[in-house]
Amino acid sequence: MTPIQFAIIGGGWRTRFFLKIAQELPERFRVTGMLVRDEAKARAIQDEWHVPTQPTVDEFFAQNKAAQFSITSVPWPVNPDMMAACIAHGLPVLSETPPAPTVDALVALWHKLGPAAKVQIAEQYPFQPLHAARLNVIASGKLGHISQAHVSIAHGYHGIVLMRRFLGIGYENATITARRFVSPLVQGPGRAGLPSEEKIVDDTQLLAHFDFENGKLGVFEFTGAQYFSYVRGNRLLVRGERGEMEGEAVRHLQDFRTPIWQTLQRHDTGYSGNLEGWHHRGYLLGESWVYQNPFAPARLSDDEIAVATCLQKMSEYVNGGPSFYSLAEASQDHYLNLLMDQAAATGQAITSVSQVWA
Repeated sequence: MTPIQFAIIGGGWRTRFFLKIAQELPERFRVTGMLVRDEAKARAIQDEWHVPTQPTVDEFFAQNKAAQFSITSVPWPVNPDMMAACIAHGLPVLSETPPAPTVDALVALWHKLGPAAKVQIAEQYPFQPLHAARLNVIASGKLGHISQAHVSIAHGYHGIVLMRRFLGIGYENATITARRFVSPLVQGPGRAGLPSEEKIVDDTQLLAHFDFENGKLGVFEFTGAQYFSYVRGNRLLVRGERGEMEGEAVRHLQDFRTPIWQTLQRHDTGYSGNLEGWHHRGYLLGESWVYQNPFAPARLSDDEIAVATCLQKMSEYVNGGPSFYSLAEASQDHYLNLLMDQAAATGQAITSVSQVWA
C-alpha cells in the first residue's frame, strides 16, 4: 500500500491529531512537511514526531512537492490567504479550521476560490463511529422521512453540520430563535487535564430552534463544559414517521402493528480477556453492522478515526472521487452558526437568506 502523503500548514494543538494518525498508520499516511514559523515549536515537532518543518511559505511549497494535498490548520484570519496560496501552487486544500470568520469573509473567499477549487473542509464529526452508525441507520429508511432532530453533541458549526446531516437538509433557509442560559457547575477537566481544586464556575448553555422552510425542525443545544465535563452528557433525538432514534436506542415499525426496539451496540477489542489488542471494531444494530472501523486495528480514539476518515476521503477526492464536506457546505454551516449567535444576542428571530455558495 502506497501511503497518502500530505503536508500541514500550522503547528498548533489540532495538528497533533494528523501527526498521531500518521504515526499510528505509517503504511497509510505520511506527513511530508509542515510550515511552522516559530523556531522553538518547529524544533519540538521535529524532536517528537520526526517530521521536517519549513519556516517560510516559499520553502514549504518547494519542499513538499510530493504531497497530494495540504492541511491548513491556522487561525481564522489567515486561513483564507493560506488556502488561496495552496490553490495558486496547484496544491489541493483540506482546511482544518472553518473557512473564514464572518459572512463577508466567507463570500469573499468563495469569490476568490470559486466552486472549481480543489478544497474540502476537515469536519470530522459526521465520521465519528457513533454518528456514522446513526447516519447509516437513517439512510437505511428504518425511521422513514425524518422531520426533526434535537442535537446536543458539539458546539457551533460542528453541531449544526450534524443537525443538517441528521435532518437531510441542504441549503434550505431557516428561521432561527435562540437563547443563552447561565447555570453553576463544578469545574471539570480541560485540555490541560484535571482541575487542581473544586471550584464552581458559570456554565453557559445555548439553545436554538431552526424552523426550516421545508417544514423540518432542528433543535441545537450545547453547553461550554460539555466536551470535558464528567456530569454533562451528549443527547440526540431524531424522529421520522416510522420511528425514532434516541441516543443509541432505535425504535421503528416493521409494519404498522409490529414495533421493533433495538440498541446500537458498540464493539471494541482488548478487554475482558480479549487478546486482539485494543481497537474499535464498529457498531451493530441487531445482527447487522451499521458501521465498521476502516482503520482497525490501529489504536485510535473515535475522533482520530474520524480525522483519519477525512484524510482518506481527501485522497479519494483529489483523485477524482466525490466531495465529502465542501467549501459550500462548510460556509453554510458557519453562516447558520453566526445567525444563531446573533439570534441569541438580540433575542430576535432571524431568517437566513440564500448565499452565493448555495
